Amino acid sequence: MKEDYISPTELARKLGISRQAVIEKIHKGAIKAVKAGRQYIIDNKEAARVAKTSHVIEGDAKKMPKTDRSDKERILKIVREKDINTIQLWFVDILGILKCVSITRRDLEEALYHGKGFDGSSVTGFAEAQESDIIAMPDPATFQILPWEGTQSPVARLFCDILNPDRTPYAGDSRYALKRALERAKKLGFTYYIGPELEYFYFKSDKSPEILDEGTYFELIPSDIADVLRNKTVNTLENMGIPMEASHHEVAPSQHEIDLKYNEALMMADNIITARYCIKEVARANNVYATFMPKPIFGVNGSGMHVHQSLFRGNKNAFYDKGDKHHLSSTAKQFIAGQLKHSREICALTAQWVNSYKRLVAGYEAPVYASWAQRNRTALIRVPLYRPGNEKATRAELRCPDPSCNPYLAFSVMLAAGLEGIEKKYKAPEPVEPNIYKMEMSEREHRGLVALPGNLYQAIVETEKSGLAKEALGEHIFTRFLINKKKEWEDYRIQITSYEIKKYLPIL
Repeated sequence: MKEDYISPTELARKLGISRQAVIEKIHKGAIKAVKAGRQYIIDNKEAARVAKTSHVIEGDAKKMPKTDRSDKERILKIVREKDINTIQLWFVDILGILKCVSITRRDLEEALYHGKGFDGSSVTGFAEAQESDIIAMPDPATFQILPWEGTQSPVARLFCDILNPDRTPYAGDSRYALKRALERAKKLGFTYYIGPELEYFYFKSDKSPEILDEGTYFELIPSDIADVLRNKTVNTLENMGIPMEASHHEVAPSQHEIDLKYNEALMMADNIITARYCIKEVARANNVYATFMPKPIFGVNGSGMHVHQSLFRGNKNAFYDKGDKHHLSSTAKQFIAGQLKHSREICALTAQWVNSYKRLVAGYEAPVYASWAQRNRTALIRVPLYRPGNEKATRAELRCPDPSCNPYLAFSVMLAAGLEGIEKKYKAPEPVEPNIYKMEMSEREHRGLVALPGNLYQAIVETEKSGLAKEALGEHIFTRFLINKKKEWEDYRIQITSYEIKKYLPIL
């Protein structure tokens, strides 16, 4: 048998590609193989056929990202002129946690044209150990010098797309999932714009939620270190080409908000990752700790990431209709209806942690029921009131995401839900303006208001049966994200909390 068959590793060596690339082709049916226990083996005749023909490799080569030589040469020139010797290649794992591999100026040109190979088996949600070779391919459009690293030894960063060794997009790449969703919108004639509000807390350390101030909403406190930190962060982000809409103290003590000016969704997801890192880095440099934990303090408002959304056709806002009483087009209402219909299914992506559901409770300005309104801040989707002459600002603000989510995956399912509403012409319900928290249950039932999941487990169950989420994320991300979330829930479920000790130990 050994003489009649070869292993994927041996065939990969003959073809001059990686073992994972061979495995991928086996999965796609481009290479015929049989299972021998847990491993694949390939008949020698099949191996000869593959080696002899070139279409297996050349067909995938057509899918390689287009390279813009001028952009790459511009980056190389800047790196030489600024004497930058460290370049960080950024990407996120399946949970949205920032990952980085650093290279030197000497390796930059090779990385720009061919990518940087790495072992994906240790990255959450990426490759299995036996299929671990993947490539981080820098996106030249994301090149930026990191201002917090100083001018003595400047450091630059590039966001990366993750590729298979045969240069096709890697199915576990969150950025690729969002690109697919945006391509779907593009085919319908739309560009998806996002404007997020990032809420977060400053604490004295990461050991306990010890606040820095007792401030309230919009409060300006004399000699406030947090106000100084927030202003430093805004200036740093502006210097990186990430414009701000506003910043201010939020409702809870030591809670703050920075609003990023709206942009196309992929760039905005990159900007959110950058802003989260920048906020933490500026805080660290000043001996305090910034956290995006959704609900770090009991009894006060948690941190959300209200996401303002709009679809444009060219320069025209597809959400605006002058003749409608709400100034909303049918496209906008169908988009809203799609997100309301699928709100429970996508909640595990917009509020992805156990702690996220400590925020999504009544009484703290966070949504609990799937509804929309213009003035009502207890609604899931709020449409800010139209201001004459500001048609481009017409938007739908989704209020359930929190700032610790993976923005690439959250935006992917949010857009998928909205587009389905447009494609299937869903009808939006009437807006709900009364405070939903204060409604009798009978009135909520009469209005047909459906509650969001009450905890991460309920959200997982809803997502697991969602065809929309599975299609938007792809099989790889969908499956591995849910596996990770189930493990998180199980780890949480078996914990003994201080609440239980305090309540039950004295009486049971």
